[in-house]
Amino acid sequence: MGKRVVIIGAGAGGASVAAEARRGDSSLSITMIEQRGQVSVAA
Repeated sequence: MGKRVVIIGAGAGGASVAAEARRGDSSLSITMIEQRGQVSVAA
């Protein structure tokens, strides 16, 4: 089983962390948890 990352908060900071984690290891399974209805997007 691969590594899993859970990010609490899908605002700009959470999206940036997810993007950086993906760049570091493309096989990660990333889950973002956000209480609001909208999620920020990072490149």
